[in-house]
Amino acid sequence: MAIKKVKIEEGEFAPDFTLSSSEGSTVTLSVLRGKRVVLYFYPKDLTPGCTTEAHEFSELAKKFQKKDVLIFGVSADSVARHKKFIEKEGITFPLLSDEGKEMLIAYGVWVEKSMYGKKYMGIERSTFIIDAEGKFAKIYRKVKPEGHAVCVLGDVL
Repeated sequence: MAIKKVKIEEGEFAPDFTLSSSEGSTVTLSVLRGKRVVLYFYPKDLTPGCTTEAHEFSELAKKFQKKDVLIFGVSADSVARHKKFIEKEGITFPLLSDEGKEMLIAYGVWVEKSMYGKKYMGIERSTFIIDAEGKFAKIYRKVKPEGHAVCVLGDVL
């Protein structure tokens, strides 16, 4: 299946979505209008880089909360796997499940990757800050997990 390359730019409206949350509910972006949102996309629960990134966002979660910013981690893992990840690693914010990959495609993070010469489809580690109007305020692509959450916190004005 060919994936159409999506170009997303700061200042544009973020595609709406409704995804299942690790908290047992659904999250719809348009319902969050009026709040600032950080969506960070990561490849897989319970892996080293993703765990590092989740720990850093968890450590800063109260600072984001004081700035009235919601944090959501997003991957293609199931809600059940997200719950295991949260329990094992002490993650302090909801994780959203996009097993169907519709949102991952809409946000342009479901991409062809390569490891040891083998090509495969996967999530490009990316983060989006969405303003209270629902527009992209800041976009980070090809993120390195270590230190990223601090950078995002600094960019939330």
